[in-house]
Amino acid sequence: MKRRTFLKTASTTGLAVAATPNLLLGTAKESPNEKLNMGIIGSGGRGSANLRGVSSENIVALCDVNVQTLEAVHKKYPKAKKYTDWRKMMDDKSIDAVTVSTADHCHAPASVAAMRAGKHVYCEKPLAHSVHEARVMRETFAKSGVATQMGTQIHANDNYRRVVELVQSGAIGAVREAHVWCSRTINPIGAAELERQSPPDWFRWDEWLGPAPDRYYNQGYWKGGNLNWNRRWDFGNGVLGDMGSHLIDLPWWALELHTPLTCEAIGPKADPHACPPWMKVTWEHAARRGKPALEAPVKVVWYHGGRSKRDRPEIETGVDLSKWFNGILFVGDKGMLLADYGKRVLLPKDKFADFKAPKPWIAKSIGHHQEWIHAAKTGAPTLCNFEYSGSLIEHNLLGSVAYRVGKKLQWDSKNLKATNAPEASKYIRREYRKGWSI
Repeated sequence: MKRRTFLKTASTTGLAVAATPNLLLGTAKESPNEKLNMGIIGSGGRGSANLRGVSSENIVALCDVNVQTLEAVHKKYPKAKKYTDWRKMMDDKSIDAVTVSTADHCHAPASVAAMRAGKHVYCEKPLAHSVHEARVMRETFAKSGVATQMGTQIHANDNYRRVVELVQSGAIGAVREAHVWCSRTINPIGAAELERQSPPDWFRWDEWLGPAPDRYYNQGYWKGGNLNWNRRWDFGNGVLGDMGSHLIDLPWWALELHTPLTCEAIGPKADPHACPPWMKVTWEHAARRGKPALEAPVKVVWYHGGRSKRDRPEIETGVDLSKWFNGILFVGDKGMLLADYGKRVLLPKDKFADFKAPKPWIAKSIGHHQEWIHAAKTGAPTLCNFEYSGSLIEHNLLGSVAYRVGKKLQWDSKNLKATNAPEASKYIRREYRKGWSI
């Protein structure tokens, strides 16, 4: 039975779809060698990279709010249908799977709509624009039976796998702290609201604005891509939302974290419109069970803003941390482990001079996009599915909430509430423009 026929039958007969994800995934195509019909939401920028990542499949639909970009990409895929509004693409029953590479504020609405339409979803990071959206992504995925993957491509590299194995094998003992930093900052946004301009006939402003607060067109909101629009709360979550997806991913994976007990953040005075140029966030997690290295309460600390002492952990490591643009430092009872995307070192170096790493047990990735494609065709799992990545993004974006509230939050994960700060609710769950609700 074709997958969508099965979904329709299941919904009308009362079958528990969520309980049979592998069956649903396994019937996505009649053969693992049959190509998926792909819809590409966001065809330029990161969208072009994701398009290359899935180019082994049938590209049957292209969507972009920039008609110039859309037409340029369409020349390579002349048989693909063209859209400027992803909502209309969802009605196309010939599409098996979509990649979502919009600005952050449209990630969750597009992905949720796709999952509800029975389409497999690959979504760029961060998975959502708010804590609540990340939860909806997780819940929708659990019910959908589709294959999902968040675009944290570094998760597929060998170095991250070796770090996870070192931590979980107990190389540095029970880990009590994980410090994560990124030396990136962001420039001021200028005016909160930019002056009105006439939209060019090749740009679909309403569709780009999507669920964000209504405002007049100005190219200053979108031109320049991620490093521009991500500076504004309306469209992004600054450096934490962006780079935290890649960097906090490593301790999230290695320490098998799930939900924090508390969250506290400091930085410059919070601006209602602009994300902060620097910030330090601390999450406290309860002890986990199952592996000795994970059985201690753990504190995760995030830093971004530059290369000053303020932007790095104040821990004596014997290594000049200012030379590490990005870094993750695990602090255990028996030593420390310092890593980034491509390298790792056990500290102090003299103590671990004769250390022999455990035999690798995490298999080499077939490729981040290929994991997802393979899952859509066979029912195999993906490592960054929307349950794993959704819980990570919930955690990260809670840091933005704590910063904007200016208070240490006591976190009730089940109910998505800061029990000591009811004023946090407006940052946990955002309002949507009419026609763009999740």
